[in-house]
Amino acid sequence: MANSHFKRGELYSVINAMAASAVARRMQKNFRNAGLEITIEQWSILYHLWKEDGLSQQDLCNRTYRDKPSITRLIDNLENIKLVKRTADKDDKRKNLIFLTDAAKELQQITIDLANQTMDEALIGIAKDEIETVKNVLQKVYDNLQ
Repeated sequence: MANSHFKRGELYSVINAMAASAVARRMQKNFRNAGLEITIEQWSILYHLWKEDGLSQQDLCNRTYRDKPSITRLIDNLENIKLVKRTADKDDKRKNLIFLTDAAKELQQITIDLANQTMDEALIGIAKDEIETVKNVLQKVYDNLQ
């Protein structure tokens, strides 16, 4: 049954965006307090490369749900601060593969620890079953709109 009678502030997308924004702001603050000069957006690229180094720019677009111009800008900035390097694909010279530098590899553990700290701060007072419910609901919303 569709429910089209929402009160201001009760729209799921608004609530979700508010929570996501608060988590991102806190994580950025935790990075800054640790002396790290990377943005949350840059970190999301590094995170996917830590999981699988040498992804193409298109793979990063798909995994981070960003468009090509955004990914290009983020990779340019990461390259400028010597955290990634582009390499032409041996099989397809039109495609660039993105690889982590040693400096980026050194950031992995500290930034993962800070991300976990941020999530611990965000989830204070929330029961595990509540977290599972939210995850399941958001996954269903995502699946419904694919």
